[in-house]
Amino acid sequence: MLLDEESYLCSVRTMYRILAQQHEVRERRPVASRPVYAKPELLATAPNQVWSWDITKLKGPVTWTYFYLYVILDIFSRYVVGWMVAQRESAALAKRLIEYTCRKQSIAQDQLTIHADRGSSMKSKLVAELLADLGVTKSHSRPSVSNDNPFSESQFKTLKYRPEFPDRFGCVQDARAFCGPFFGWYNTDHHHCGIGFYTPADVHYGRVVLLRARRQAALDAAYERHPERFVRHRPQASCPPTSVWINPPKDKGLNVVEQPPQLLSTFQEVLSQSV
Repeated sequence: MLLDEESYLCSVRTMYRILAQQHEVRERRPVASRPVYAKPELLATAPNQVWSWDITKLKGPVTWTYFYLYVILDIFSRYVVGWMVAQRESAALAKRLIEYTCRKQSIAQDQLTIHADRGSSMKSKLVAELLADLGVTKSHSRPSVSNDNPFSESQFKTLKYRPEFPDRFGCVQDARAFCGPFFGWYNTDHHHCGIGFYTPADVHYGRVVLLRARRQAALDAAYERHPERFVRHRPQASCPPTSVWINPPKDKGLNVVEQPPQLLSTFQEVLSQSV
């Protein structure tokens, strides 16, 4: 308009800079403020320190019918410490499962952190009060961030990618009949790649040292027979991570596979005895 009037005071950019200095360039409509959620950073160095739990849907006999599978997983050992199939998602059922599982695993006060997403059952007052009574710390994922609960998501994928997993279950009893043998296999027979190809039960109940000694004895025998097959170095039996994180801090150099000195010395003693 000034130029139309053959007048020039400043450039458009300068005018906007002056307006900004006077706080005249801003959003004038009311804008909702979103809370800032902290990224959960949870560390487990032994079983029964951090559990992850979630609920997944299992398709029922017809469209839009579902059964609900509740699973509680120890992130250090990948051991399923508790599970349940129900016909609905309920805070009361979740409370009952958590309470029973803590009692079964002999969880003491201030020993455990339970992590979950922000589903209605996970955030319910019933569950929060139970955890407070048990002395269990609660942790939640950030909204719409599936990576904050990776262990439960991975376990559900293992379940649903099994060759025998059906497209639909005829009734809730069918779902329970399938999940019972599956979790038995998962805990005691499934050699999990994330824990050095040991079973979750081996790690959860401390059988890794003896098993690793047996594996190392077999590898040593193979090396003595055919050393030319091992070009780079003498083979070493794998071991599970000594620390497991949900969202490890980026500013810390964390070695999650190195065997701790006390466990390594015990392993060497067992190995020498077996040899």
